[in-house]
Amino acid sequence: MYCPYCSHKSSKVTDKRESPEGIRRRRECLKCKKRFTTYEKASVEDIYVIKKDNRREKFSREKLENGINRAFEKRPVAKEKINQMINEIEEQIRKRGKKEIKSAEIGELVMKKIKKIDNVAYIRFASVYRDFQDINDFKREIKEL
Repeated sequence: MYCPYCSHKSSKVTDKRESPEGIRRRRECLKCKKRFTTYEKASVEDIYVIKKDNRREKFSREKLENGINRAFEKRPVAKEKINQMINEIEEQIRKRGKKEIKSAEIGELVMKKIKKIDNVAYIRFASVYRDFQDINDFKREIKEL
């Protein structure tokens, strides 16, 4: 592990913990004595998402995060709670043990999780996911809440 400050290749681990991002290690460079954090995550097989038009693309946690973060924009929900939800969704997808998953399954999973946290974020996400065309679509979804 190279030090991000002086590029020295030796460091010692001063603390190790489990975290949602993987194993968190606090390290200290043996040369400059500065501390830095690294994360270790198990390598997993790629999962492919089957889109509505039957195209396949690699599952992207970043795309999932972006969509969810947009729904929660300017909402009074802690970033940690949103990140925890994203981790849970990704974990549920990977636990299925399948190499492919339909985008509709991911969308429904996300909507269930968002609905439990914030109704406004839920309506925002649903309006994009379900492609609302007019105010009646919004009214129908709000009545179901």
